[in-house]
Parts: sequence; structure tokens; C-alpha cells
Amino acid sequence: MSSLYDHAGGQDALHRFIDIFYSSVLADPVLQPLFGSGRPEHVAHLTAFDAESFGGSDVFTRDLGGFSGLIDTHRGLKITEPQRQRFVELYLAPPTQPACRRTSHSAKHCARTSSSAHGSPCRTRTHRPTTNCT
Repeated sequence: MSSLYDHAGGQDALHRFIDIFYSSVLADPVLQPLFGSGRPEHVAHLTAFDAESFGGSDVFTRDLGGFSGLIDTHRGLKITEPQRQRFVELYLAPPTQPACRRTSHSAKHCARTSSSAHGSPCRTRTHRPTTNCT
């Protein structure tokens, strides 16, 4: 059985997803005061967190201090409840950019069978879904 990490497309796919997500965080009026102009290492750190949480490598624990390091890093930032909620909302929202989407075959097949001009995911059930990140 493959892990959630494998199903998500591995390190590269998670990194692309987090990069899109982080851009939305930096542009969000609720979160922008907390994140400012951002920090380059945030994408790599959050990617490592997700990768390990999804069953990938242990870089987050081994090199970044794991969950206790995460808590220590965020303690004292005075994160508000609306900021916490907004962060989760953005994380759970579908990506607005087509860089990472669920498909069932190939990008070529899904381009032919897409149900909208926005590149809706191909939903054929005859093949095991894979991640198609461009």
C-alpha cells in the first residue's frame, strides 16, 4: 500500500503545492500582518512538515526540530484565532493555479476530457489517479 505522501506525488508535488499555498498566505489580508513579506525558508519547512506528516522522509524531525521545534518557533507570535482559522481555510482550499491538480491519466488525456476552460481535473475512474504537476 502506498502512503499519502506517494499518493500526493512525493516531494516535488508537495513543494509545488506549498509554494502556491504560501503565495496565497502572503497575499491574504488576515495573514499578511503575521507573515509580512514572507521568509524564503517557509516553503521548504512547511514542505518538510507535510512530507513527514504524509509518510515521507523525516527531514522535518531530523533537521528542523520536529513538532516541539515547530511549537517553540511559533510560541510568542501572538497568532490570533482568526489568523489560525484563515491559515487552515487557505490550506484546505483547492489551489487556484493549475500547477498541481489530480488527474487520472496524462496531462494530454485530461486536456482532451477537461470539463471547463479552467483545466478541471480529469475524473475518469478507469485508472489509478496520479498527481500531474506541471
